[in-house]
Amino acid sequence: MDCSINLIRPLIRRPLILLTIATGLIFLMVSMFASAHGVDDSTRRFLTENTGVQFVPFLYIGAKHMFTGYDHLLFLVGLIFFLYNNKDVLIYVTTFTLGHSLTLLAGVTFDLSVNAYLIDAIIGLSVFYKGFDNLGGFKKLLGFQPNTKIAVFIFGLFHGFGLATKLQEFQLPADSLLPNLIAFNIGVELGQFSALIFIVLLLNFLRRMPAYQGVTVTTNSALMSAGLILMAYQMTGFFVA
Repeated sequence: MDCSINLIRPLIRRPLILLTIATGLIFLMVSMFASAHGVDDSTRRFLTENTGVQFVPFLYIGAKHMFTGYDHLLFLVGLIFFLYNNKDVLIYVTTFTLGHSLTLLAGVTFDLSVNAYLIDAIIGLSVFYKGFDNLGGFKKLLGFQPNTKIAVFIFGLFHGFGLATKLQEFQLPADSLLPNLIAFNIGVELGQFSALIFIVLLLNFLRRMPAYQGVTVTTNSALMSAGLILMAYQMTGFFVA
């Protein structure tokens, strides 16, 4: 462990190098998973052909979708980046969860139609927002700090609509819609909780680094870059689709 830390430390002292590497990885990630974030062929067949209550399969699909939802995961990284105790993590993640659960359930149940490209562009904006906010951008450039909990809840609503648009493509049977939708939402939360554990462990490891300030600037700058890339990607899809 000491050996690996000694190998990592020289890189951490070079935030610009790390930022370049992180941005390159983000470009690679977006190009690799832009289509994967949708619905794969096997899941598409199941959603198209399923009948009746399928609680466990929808649970699995919800968890799987969260793990492939890199935009949601990037937002989570930014959300908890400066949260140092479990109570604050619980409060903010619960606020985010409440937001996306409401619009996921309402969006599919009442068939609230929202353009998927625009919603995903706003989700990209949420990633940019958290990186910008974490670096104190609002105070430095605009002289004020938005209410973080309200912002997290509002962005949670858009993240939920993003999840809803994926399911609305399949016109799920009305007689089993609610239980299957609840199962999907539970799966999303289980996937989010599992990812959250990994993110918290990673952040706790990084916080022990002597040059954590460099990691802070690098990571949140990379989040801003990722948010802009995702926004550009989705807006391109909106205009050319």
